[in-house]
Amino acid sequence: MQAYIDAMPDWKRDVGRQLDALVVATLPRVRKAVRWNSPFYGVEGRGWFLSFHCFAKYVKVTFLNGSSLRPPPPVDSKVPGTRYVHVHENEALDAKLWAKWLRQASKLDGEHLF
Repeated sequence: MQAYIDAMPDWKRDVGRQLDALVVATLPRVRKAVRWNSPFYGVEGRGWFLSFHCFAKYVKVTFLNGSSLRPPPPVDSKVPGTRYVHVHENEALDAKLWAKWLRQASKLDGEHLF
């Protein structure tokens, strides 16, 4: 996971480090894996609840069961239940909101993708 984050380009690397730090600080026993060129976070026995991927103008953070979160992450998806957050350059992460989402997401049954 750390090698993936270290390889993220430019400002996206800082976003990756911030996201990873928030996840670990909020959920110290989180599982991590890199699949399909994206980091995934999950809970043993419950599946995966979060992933992110670099795009040209933002980092797309995927909450796999995001429509169940309150408040729901802001960006809708064609995939039922999935919601996104697009993190742009120089955009601060609201640590309190992210921790709230992460705690909620970790308690839901996640996706068993691999």
